[in-house]
Amino acid sequence: MKKKASPSARKLAAEKGVDIESLVGTGPGGRIMRGDVLAAAGGNTKAVDEIPLPEAAALSEESSYADIPVSPTRGIIARRLLESKTQIPHYYMEIEVDAGPLGQHRDSLNARSNTGKLSWNDFVLKATAEALQRVPAINVSWLGKKIRRHEAVHLAFAVAVEDGLITPVIRNAHLKGTRQIGIEVRQLAAKARDRKLTPEEITGSTFTVTNLGMFGIRSFYGIINPPNAAILSVGAIQQKPVINTAGAIVAGLQMTLGLSGDHRVVDGSTGASFLATLKEILESPDQIDL
Repeated sequence: MKKKASPSARKLAAEKGVDIESLVGTGPGGRIMRGDVLAAAGGNTKAVDEIPLPEAAALSEESSYADIPVSPTRGIIARRLLESKTQIPHYYMEIEVDAGPLGQHRDSLNARSNTGKLSWNDFVLKATAEALQRVPAINVSWLGKKIRRHEAVHLAFAVAVEDGLITPVIRNAHLKGTRQIGIEVRQLAAKARDRKLTPEEITGSTFTVTNLGMFGIRSFYGIINPPNAAILSVGAIQQKPVINTAGAIVAGLQMTLGLSGDHRVVDGSTGASFLATLKEILESPDQIDL
């Protein structure tokens, strides 16, 4: 197999009469760089592990690049996610939801409404708040020597902005209907994109929902947003063949929900119970408070 080498390294090897296939590259993935050819051409017999790795700038010698300063927002996101991923023992599970009944329910409500339309996400957020009330063991925070169980559901949701993600918080989501949650989501999302959120609007969450379904992502797992004990990841609504109650294969709508849990405080059985409860609510949308 032909070894990987930068174009300039191959050109230099041809000029110096060096057999490039006999070299051991020090670049990324064993890529042969100009320095490797120069070392061979100069009779350098150092062991491979004694050859200094090329500096970062040398790795980009074949293409132009731009260094982008890290914004304060991106810096905070990077620090918090690194802390979450390295300090919280994540575990992951997912469940498929029959989204057909919810789709019909939503379309029926929107057809009769003269106000703003309800989105899929509005129902998912409200159903999540209800599921957290039914399975309160997941609406908790790990505080080292104690576990705090929250009576209220303060629901954070991810909003993409220019330099990262912001998670505004819907306060007391368990006390609000789907329409009110939808109104607040749109208001908070607009403020997030305009960078007008107050500190009170981005702190104090007890659970987070992140949705990439609008981008066509089928399933994924988010990184836990401390001090939350879990995060729900919502995938795209997909048309799939399903077996109906009569045993026939028909076209249906499926949605995949993923859960990342903090194993210090939320056991796998608790996470599974939460997902099963959320599935039950979404598949019986008439029980979701409007």
